[in-house]
Amino acid sequence: MEKTILKPTSGWFMLVLFFLLMIMSIALMVTKTSVVAGILILVLDILIIAPGFMAIEPNSSRVMTLFGSYVGSIRESGFFYANPFYAKKKISLRAVTLDVPMIKVNDKQGNPIMIGSVVVYRVSDTFKAAFAVEHYPDFVKIQSEAAVRKLAGMYSYDNLEDEDAEVTLRSGLEEVNHELAKEISERLFIAGIEVIEARINNLAYATEIAGAMLQRQQATAIVAARSKIVEGAVGMVEMALEHLSSKQIIELDEEKKAAMVSNLLVVLCGDRNVAPVVNTGTLHQ
Repeated sequence: MEKTILKPTSGWFMLVLFFLLMIMSIALMVTKTSVVAGILILVLDILIIAPGFMAIEPNSSRVMTLFGSYVGSIRESGFFYANPFYAKKKISLRAVTLDVPMIKVNDKQGNPIMIGSVVVYRVSDTFKAAFAVEHYPDFVKIQSEAAVRKLAGMYSYDNLEDEDAEVTLRSGLEEVNHELAKEISERLFIAGIEVIEARINNLAYATEIAGAMLQRQQATAIVAARSKIVEGAVGMVEMALEHLSSKQIIELDEEKKAAMVSNLLVVLCGDRNVAPVVNTGTLHQ
């Protein structure tokens, strides 16, 4: 939470006083009533009163210090007047989107991958953002990149090599993003930064292994598809034999059944169209 919140004074009254003193000083100099007094009032008006004015935009703040000592922070928007000797540092309270560029890291299995993320954050404690770190936008960028590197080492890219992994970078995005936001929040707490959202937006194998991994994924998909085809084909052959036997359409001995099963499996499991051969003789020819 914010250390000290200041309630600023409206600047409109002081603005009227500022112009009145300026008019008075000009009048004294023009009428030559007291040129020295007019110059002195004008100098004091510009050097002492004028620096106290400040206009604060919505979702913005000012951190006030007096001769190096922290006085407080103003988080309200409007036109205000404060001690002219205060040093006023502007800190934005708006949400900021940080696009962490893709970096090369190693996943849990040691595979080089390219990973990028998006972090949405805002300042929640202006005192920490102003004084706890040197330059908080750079701090957020570096710590977010470090968090992404750590996260990548905690999970496998997918479960091709780690079959027991319940959560991977590809399949468990919701949990991975939650862990990423938690990790970044812990790192940015020292700077008074609140992480609104953090998520992975780019994920791919590194160039040097991308081709090999693509071939592996394709081979795995082909094997899985073939397994389904064979499973379906066996079921269809079994069903065909049962129908032929139950309806007594034809009686086949074990040798003919084996030949029929072989032919049906070739037809059903083949990846090309089968060229039929018409038998014009008897069944045994």
